[in-house]
Amino acid sequence: MPYDLTVNGQSHSIDADPSTPLLWVLRDHLGMTGTKFGCGIAQCGACTVHLDGTPTRSCQVPLESAAGTSVTTIEGLSPDSSHILQQLWIEMNVPQCGYCQSGMLMAAAALLKNIPNPTDADIDAYVDNLCRCGTYPRVRAAIHKAASGTKA
Repeated sequence: MPYDLTVNGQSHSIDADPSTPLLWVLRDHLGMTGTKFGCGIAQCGACTVHLDGTPTRSCQVPLESAAGTSVTTIEGLSPDSSHILQQLWIEMNVPQCGYCQSGMLMAAAALLKNIPNPTDADIDAYVDNLCRCGTYPRVRAAIHKAASGTKA
């Protein structure tokens, strides 16, 4: 039985096992490889997407639970990397290896939508993704810069 899903504003009918994690639906069925697999247990945040506007770890959301929802992936944050966070990530050299950064960006975008002028404590609580390279100070600086509406 196919499941209907809206991803980045486009409707899709996905014919897959209902228990298939949303992460693998995005990557394997739709070819959207910006969302990354990290730990598979919803701890690292590399797989963060917005599910009906809420930052969600897609590795633990079965297709049947995601059916009928609206999903925004890193590819949908902006079509041309023009989102202020994406621009600041580049200008401020936020990523080191970059693997976890799509999840970081999705968490940060949700944070700024909900808390337009976050404190350090807000950032630490909301953007709890893991980064093995330790770029947390640059992530925090870019979020503060985005909140102020200015570029680097």
